Amino acid sequence: MKVKHIYKGPIVDLYVETVTLPNGATVDLDVIHHPGAAAVVPVKEDGSVILIRQFRHAVGGYIYEIPAGKLDHGEDPKVCAARELEEEIGYRAASLEKLASILTTPGFTDEVIHIYEGTGLTKGTQQLDHDEVIEILEVPIEKAIAQIKDGTIKDVKTIIGLQMVYLQRTLR
Repeated sequence: MKVKHIYKGPIVDLYVETVTLPNGATVDLDVIHHPGAAAVVPVKEDGSVILIRQFRHAVGGYIYEIPAGKLDHGEDPKVCAARELEEEIGYRAASLEKLASILTTPGFTDEVIHIYEGTGLTKGTQQLDHDEVIEILEVPIEKAIAQIKDGTIKDVKTIIGLQMVYLQRTLR
């Protein structure tokens, strides 16, 4: 395999990798290497969930998400999830239960997001980064699921996390 490093940024590295595929074809592929991330579906005692409405320049405006953030080098995803929960929405979770680890867009990146359900929420201290523009929203889980269906919620980690929490609670 031949690797050409194109760009090193604060979040991702871009490479062109010349690889031989299982069918014998040799191709050049653009590959973005990402350190991974962790996300949390914060569930309150009454079963409602806490979402954020966050400005995302790449998609042209605000989107609805669960709290999430990039893993630091060598960081345990559960530690990252706990940190991001408090930094973004100002809550701590007594329990973080892993729901899934997902590949975001495996056609061009190795990014994995580890998704947790956070329960036993208590107030902490919100500490937004200078580049985070966030509004906090509490919604019943049923409303969040309806917002997936009507296209209001489009973020994949959020859709997967919310649906997994909803299914677990419905099937209990």
